[in-house]
Amino acid sequence: MSLKVDRDGMAFTFKGGMLPMTVMELTSADPERIREQLAGKLSQSPAFFQHTPVVLSVEQLDEPHLALERICAVCRAHKLLPVAVRGGSDPVKQSSWALGLGWFPPQEAGRPRTLESVPTADEPVEEAPVVDEPAPAAGAVGRIYRGTVRSGQQVTAPEGDLVVVGAVNAGAEVLAGGSVHVYGALRGRALAGIHGDAGAAIFCRELRAELLSVAGNYKRLEDIDPRLLGTGVQVRLDHDQLGIAPLD
Repeated sequence: MSLKVDRDGMAFTFKGGMLPMTVMELTSADPERIREQLAGKLSQSPAFFQHTPVVLSVEQLDEPHLALERICAVCRAHKLLPVAVRGGSDPVKQSSWALGLGWFPPQEAGRPRTLESVPTADEPVEEAPVVDEPAPAAGAVGRIYRGTVRSGQQVTAPEGDLVVVGAVNAGAEVLAGGSVHVYGALRGRALAGIHGDAGAAIFCRELRAELLSVAGNYKRLEDIDPRLLGTGVQVRLDHDQLGIAPLD
C-alpha cells in the first residue's frame, strides 16, 4: 500500500484560522455544583451536548486549589470536551498542560492574584522536619505541609521549596516555585520549578506518581521505569530531559 506524499515532502502545514469555540465561564470551582447544572442543561438542550469542544474560563474564580481534573471529568461525562483553559495562576497553567489542555491568558490581563495555600487543619510550621533524606537548602523552604494531601487537593509554594511531611494521594497535586520534597508516598502529581527554574528537583520516599514535572518538562507514570516504582528517588532536569535516579 502506498501513501500519497506531498511533492515537497511535507506532512503538514500550519494555518491560522478563527474556529468557533464555546467558552464555559466558571463561577464555581465545585465539581458537584457544575455536575448538577450540566445535568439540568443537558435535559433542556441535548443537541448542544454532542462532544462540543469548550474552553474553561476560570477568570472569575479566586480558587487556589482548583480541582481541574475533576471538573474536566464532569464535563466529559456530559459530552463536553474541554480543550483549553483561559486564565488562572501559574499552577492552573501547569495543571492545564499536565492534563493535555491548552492554556490562554486572561481576556483582560489584570493585576495578578496572590496564590494562597490550601487551608488545612495542620498549619505550616517554621522548623524543617527531621528526616534522613537530603534537606532543602537553608532559606529555600517556601512552605512545610504536615499531613496527607488528599485527592482533589492542591498544595502550593509559589516561592521556594515545598516540603510535604506525609503522602500525596492519587488525584492530588503539589506545586512549587522551587523543589518539591515528599517524605512519604507520592501517588499524585508533583510539579517543581513552576516559574521555569530548571535547577529545581523532586524528591520522594516512595515513587508512584501520576505525573512529574520540572520547569514544564513532564513524565507520566507510564513513562517511568517500573524498577523505580515504590522506591525513593530524585527527579532532575538534564538537557531538557527528566532524569529519575535512586535517592542516595
